[in-house]
Amino acid sequence: MYTGSGRRYERSEICISFFLFVILYFISCISPVHARDVSYLEEVLAQARRQRLHEDPYWHILVHYKKKAFQFESLVDDPRFFLAPDGKTDPQAELEATIRAFFDPDNDESDPVACRFVARYEWIRQRLDLDPERFGTTGCPSFMDFLDRIDPQSATLVFPMAHLNSPASMFGHTLLTVETADKTKLLAYSISYSAVAHETFGPLFAFKGLFGLYPGYFAVMPYYAKLQQYSDVDHRDIWEYPLNLREDEIRKMMLHIRELNSIASDYYFFSENCSYLLFFLLEAARPDLRLTDQFHAWLIPLDSIRMIEEQGLVTDAVYRPSRTTKIKYLASHLPEDAQDKALALSHGDPFSDTDIPEMEKMMTLELAGEYLQYLYTSGDVPQKTYQQRFLNILQARSTLGSAPDETMYEIPAPLRPDKGHRSNRLAIGAGLDGDDAFSEIRIRPAYHHLMDNDNGYVEGAQLIFADVALRYYPSDNKVSLESLDVIDIVSLTPRDKFLRPVSWKVKTGLTRLTGYDDEDHLVYQINPGGGFAFRNDILGMMYVMMETDLALSGALKGNYAAGIGCSAGMIKCPADFWKIHVFAKTLYYGFEDHFNAFEATVQQNLSIDADRSISFDVSRNRTHNFYETQVKVLWNLFF
Repeated sequence: MYTGSGRRYERSEICISFFLFVILYFISCISPVHARDVSYLEEVLAQARRQRLHEDPYWHILVHYKKKAFQFESLVDDPRFFLAPDGKTDPQAELEATIRAFFDPDNDESDPVACRFVARYEWIRQRLDLDPERFGTTGCPSFMDFLDRIDPQSATLVFPMAHLNSPASMFGHTLLTVETADKTKLLAYSISYSAVAHETFGPLFAFKGLFGLYPGYFAVMPYYAKLQQYSDVDHRDIWEYPLNLREDEIRKMMLHIRELNSIASDYYFFSENCSYLLFFLLEAARPDLRLTDQFHAWLIPLDSIRMIEEQGLVTDAVYRPSRTTKIKYLASHLPEDAQDKALALSHGDPFSDTDIPEMEKMMTLELAGEYLQYLYTSGDVPQKTYQQRFLNILQARSTLGSAPDETMYEIPAPLRPDKGHRSNRLAIGAGLDGDDAFSEIRIRPAYHHLMDNDNGYVEGAQLIFADVALRYYPSDNKVSLESLDVIDIVSLTPRDKFLRPVSWKVKTGLTRLTGYDDEDHLVYQINPGGGFAFRNDILGMMYVMMETDLALSGALKGNYAAGIGCSAGMIKCPADFWKIHVFAKTLYYGFEDHFNAFEATVQQNLSIDADRSISFDVSRNRTHNFYETQVKVLWNLFF
């Protein structure tokens, strides 16, 4: 009995001891580590405070902090981007909240903080020389593995040129591409920042864009998809500027892009726009650039390219013409009958092997194929019809073999946009208004006038914003506001057999109008119009438009006058440095106030170099049967 009882006691003791051992083992595995983690966390925080890490410029780059008034404030507006309640305005609180989050045992395993803020994690780990085992996280292995697989090796700044028919793209657009180890340009990743907007009404888009009423997001997508959007749909030529970023710098940039995924910031058309936000990505790659510190009141995409180039980042420039540019180029090298043949082929006519030179046949078929693709991307040809017609054209082209000179298809690159005149303009000059002499000063923040040299810009496109003109009349010893063009857009695109665009204009702002008392009065004007433009080898570009005009002023009967009329003009460049614009406009105001207005003007501009020119204007006006002749000379400086 004793022995057996003893054996039963020993078994119970063994079971209890084993149970206690297991409990003590887990306590020893958990409690001491947890205590060590808490201790290490405080040690890390103390180290960050000693180094004043929250003042480090790179921390401000990662969280997009900028000094505003008496405090720092992040330009990111999405609360999900901050881990501290006051992280948007307190760099130290956000830094310490980030470090604490890395130690948090309740971290979401499906979306850990070290993966959501992978750039922050990598930078903090390196700056504080952290021990990953004690840190409580190993970072973001999944994203690091992704980077290892794609192996980003080079980056390119891309500039789709201005497209006036799209309110969001009037000044052009900038984006980045990251080329990976496969070296295939079309499979590169495109990275762009843009507003999410659904309005198609230009004035509403402009208003909301000016005041930051749209959210802006970064988007990453294949570059070929972006090319299709910009080149085919929007008919925009594209310039690519390879950057001399190293592979390790591109990797840091990719880490920051990962942090900005699905994060919103208020989009401002002239300040926090597509170009300015890209500066943060470039600074994340190479912190000593300090591009964002050079920004002041406004930033136009073309100016951002110049700023990046001045930092020594740009190594080259590659021109990628749009499909419409290709169509115009091919058509310009073919006679009229060959152009008609290409047009017929694109509409389904069969190819007949007529007795014409082989090169002309090749170019005719090339033109037909390009134009058919244009019709398809524009939605004018259904997919099934397009596929059959395109196959027929390809089959006919294949029977002719390779071109003896492939350079015949190469479109000569125009002057690079960044080598054209700068966006801001200061003009100083003098003139005669009737018998009264005056001096004039004008300041224009943006961007390009019809009379400016077109090198680097879209021919026939005018985009003016906030152009202010002041005049001083010595005879009266007075200074007056001559005009304020809030917005002045003109889009003249010549029509031909293949492309049938509508030309248009819209202008609004303050201008001078002669009243019944033969005095000039300041009125607010809204002046839209639409029509057609054509090109002639001798006369240049010609256009005609129907116009309406609404003038608002206390000097008018009933405080307003509404009119309708037309305008016609001709723009000719006798030489690369010399441009002439002759136009006439007549309007009949038949609502409330009744009068006629007529204007005939000759403008000339002589370019000294890219950023200097002299302009001569002569105009003859008639309003209320009062005639007025005005002569003006201006010296223009672009900066």
